[in-house]
Amino acid sequence: MSSVPSPGLAHLLSHAERRMGLRMALVLAEEDCSVEQWRVLSVIADGKGHPMTEIADQVLMPAPSLTKLVDRMVADNLVYRRPDRADRRRVLLHLTARGRTLHERAAHRLLTDQTRLLDAMDDHGDLVRLLARLTAALDHAEGAGDEPAEKILPVS
Repeated sequence: MSSVPSPGLAHLLSHAERRMGLRMALVLAEEDCSVEQWRVLSVIADGKGHPMTEIADQVLMPAPSLTKLVDRMVADNLVYRRPDRADRRRVLLHLTARGRTLHERAAHRLLTDQTRLLDAMDDHGDLVRLLARLTAALDHAEGAGDEPAEKILPVS
């Protein structure tokens, strides 16, 4: 009699990410905002202005796709582009007042939904801490020649 192996970590993370993305899309749809728009708004919400290359890295989008998205967001008066004062060749992206209002409303909705989800799991911050540790371990492994996880993440 053979047993069916349980799903691996990569499968579980992919499945959770896909389900979380769908859940976020439903919540954000109430504000007429896409997940991709939300990610851009979140990166630039600090008011500092960010170059497109940095935003593309943060939101995990290829530059051409991000440019098309930002063009739509500019047309919708959610963001605007401004030349960098330190380097006029570089363009920084900023939130408009409308974009800031959308970000604040959407952030509130998402936080409420996330809190509800984590409360249902009886989680007290453990999941976020563990995922942050996993991300750090994976980042470290990329730069350290793929050391075994036991060396990077000591079992506590």
